[in-house]
Amino acid sequence: MAYQLFEGKNHASVYQKYRFLPPTELKNIIIQYLDKKKGQPHVLAVDLGCGTGQHSRLLAPHFKEVVGMDVSECQVEEARAVPGFPNVTYRKGTAEELPFPNASVDLLTAASAAHWFDQSKFLAEASRVLKPGGCIALLGFSDSKTKLKYQNCGEKLNHIYKEVNQVLLPYTSERVALAENKLEKLYSAIPFPDKERIDCFQAKYVRSVRTLVGFIESWSMFQTYKSKDPKRAEELLVNTQKRLLEQMGVTSPDTEIEQELEFYCVLASKPQ
Repeated sequence: MAYQLFEGKNHASVYQKYRFLPPTELKNIIIQYLDKKKGQPHVLAVDLGCGTGQHSRLLAPHFKEVVGMDVSECQVEEARAVPGFPNVTYRKGTAEELPFPNASVDLLTAASAAHWFDQSKFLAEASRVLKPGGCIALLGFSDSKTKLKYQNCGEKLNHIYKEVNQVLLPYTSERVALAENKLEKLYSAIPFPDKERIDCFQAKYVRSVRTLVGFIESWSMFQTYKSKDPKRAEELLVNTQKRLLEQMGVTSPDTEIEQELEFYCVLASKPQ
C-alpha cells in the first residue's frame, strides 16, 4: 500500500517552502559508499518519495540522470517548478512498482520517506532494478531528538517543541513511529548481506522562527490534525510561534534560531 498523506496542493507548497535539505555531509557518505561498492560511472539515481525534490537536486551533480518519484502529483509539480537542474526529472509513481528495467539503477534512495513504503514489495523491486553492486540509501531523522538553541533559553524552547509533539501524538501514523525507530525493521528485512547503518548523525540548521513553525506545518500529523479541526490547528501554529518569541525575548518571527537534528542512514549493496 502506498500512503498518500502529502497530496494536497497546499501541503505540497508548504513542503517545498519549509522542508530542509538533507545534510551534504551525509550525501557525501552515500556517494562514497556507492563509489566503493559499485564504482564509477554513476548513471542513474532514483529518489523515491521525493516530495518537492530537495534530495533529488542534491544528488544531481553525481549522476548522469536523477529521477524523483512521488505518489503525489502536487508534490511532483512543485518539484518540476524549480529551475536549473536539467539532469533531474520527476514522475508520479510508487516505490512498490518501479518503471525501470532489470539491473538499470545505480542508486535507489529515499529521504524521510521509506517508512511509508510497503516493505516487502519495495525490497523486491529494489532487488530487481538495482545493478550488481548498486546501492540502497535510506535516510531520515528522529524528530524526538530535535534540539533548539537560542542564547540561554534552549531548554524552554525544547519544552515548547515537545508540547507541540504531544498535541499531535494522537494524529501520528504508526508509519512515523517506524521513522523514529530509524527503520530498524526495514534494515533487518533487506536481503543483501552487505549492509550497514549510520546512527546519530548530527546536523545543525539556522532558520527563522517563522520557518520552524512552517516546518511543523509540513508534518503529516499536523496535516491530519488540520483536516479534523482547522481552527485549532491554526491556533496551535500561532500560539507556538508566540510562545517561542516570548521565551526568546524578541518580537520578530524572522529572528534566527538553531535547530539540531539527528539523522540516520541505512545503506546496502546488491551482490555483484
